[in-house]
Amino acid sequence: MNHKGLSAWQLTMMALGTVVGGSFFLGSSVAIQAAGPSVVISYILGGILIYFILFALSEMTVANPQPGSFRTFAEKMYGRGVGFVVGWVYWTGIVLAMSSEATAVSIFLRTWFPKISLPIIGSSIIIIVTLINLLGADKLSKLESGLAIIKLVAIVGFIILGIGLIFGVTPNLPKVGLGSLYTESFFPGGIGGIAGSMLIVMFTYAGFEVIGLAASETSEPQVIVPKAISYTVWVLVGLYVTAIVVLLPLIPTNILNSEESPMVLALTRWRLGWAGNVMNIILISAILSTMLAAMFGLGRMMRSLADEGHAPYWLKDKEEIPYRGILFSGGAMLIGLFMGLILPEKVYIFLVSSGGFSLLFTYLIILATHYKFRKNNGCPPMGKCQVKGYPFVSWVAMISIVLIILSMPLVEGQGSGLIAGLSLTIFYIGFYFMKKQYIKKFNKDEHTTKKRKLLKGIKPVISKWQIEFSEEFIFDQKNKGYRKMKK
Repeated sequence: MNHKGLSAWQLTMMALGTVVGGSFFLGSSVAIQAAGPSVVISYILGGILIYFILFALSEMTVANPQPGSFRTFAEKMYGRGVGFVVGWVYWTGIVLAMSSEATAVSIFLRTWFPKISLPIIGSSIIIIVTLINLLGADKLSKLESGLAIIKLVAIVGFIILGIGLIFGVTPNLPKVGLGSLYTESFFPGGIGGIAGSMLIVMFTYAGFEVIGLAASETSEPQVIVPKAISYTVWVLVGLYVTAIVVLLPLIPTNILNSEESPMVLALTRWRLGWAGNVMNIILISAILSTMLAAMFGLGRMMRSLADEGHAPYWLKDKEEIPYRGILFSGGAMLIGLFMGLILPEKVYIFLVSSGGFSLLFTYLIILATHYKFRKNNGCPPMGKCQVKGYPFVSWVAMISIVLIILSMPLVEGQGSGLIAGLSLTIFYIGFYFMKKQYIKKFNKDEHTTKKRKLLKGIKPVISKWQIEFSEEFIFDQKNKGYRKMKK
């Protein structure tokens, strides 16, 4: 990394590279099915919530740009146990989620390379993503900037094509106008529909926490981080909401499915198949970009855990690039990939679905940590209070995240995600206390051993002194004392 560090633009592109991925290009169809046209409200509400979470993270980062970011802040506010649990839950959830993404990309690529097996394609992708991360933040940010621009241009391109169809300015194609919106109910699922869609919407915004993890690699975090966050929020909310508004007239919500991108379906429906094929290529690059940025965050998280004694000592990294943390995370992704091939499908989906919970759990911890941080310290030094309306908005945001977590069973397949995430959290809580008891017992045993060694060294000296003393003195019963023997 050069001495200047990451700029606000590079940090923004890295964040956008992480956030804009398969969850939007592919998964947004699930959110639209759940809420119908009212999904626009879900995206606006999600953007507002992300705004508060990001600036809560920004305030703490400006005050103390630690490599572990939210994990380190949580540990300082709530103790080592919370720091251990949130770090490992986040790391494990993202590793499992990214191994699943590698499988998804492999399936897409196998249509072009049918003779190559899924394990080889998936392993190659993970190895390439890992090796690129070993080049460092500066080189990675340049690649991420390029990939992020491709994704953003794709969304903008879809918006332009969509507007052309809606207003009838696309050559040889009819005017769509309001199209499907004529027959759609705005609130087909009512409030429950919006609540159910919020989980998927939050996933489409997920990944911005990489800004906090990368903050230690900027030259002026108190200036660069708030700028990067502002750019990220406005670009994301603006593009997402506009793209969904344009999409809704083009295709009825009841024909959307989770296997195909809603953008691809909409363009193909209006005889723009070539654009749909381009969007599929963009989808592959979007997932690869997300994996690259996720690996960046995982490496830094593992270094933070190792530095605090929460991970094996051999994972400690003294270099600017956390080579060991990156390689360890890459190895874990490979294990996750092969688990998907070996384990029964239901078991693997159960494990992978914990990734969504891990992200929401992390955001809840960020908000709770910021609440205590502001209560204890006020506004951060060298920075202004960025979260307006504290503590009211903090409580609203925390309650909102809890409600979204509780709504996971409302989305098909995500009930197992809630159970898997809770199981993962309980596992690490139990593991932490077992580790704590083991260290306590080990220290006690070590102290006892040292004491015994000390006494063992003293005893011969005492015995020798006793022998010499007894040879020169005898106990006088009459006077109740020792007297020297006559020679």
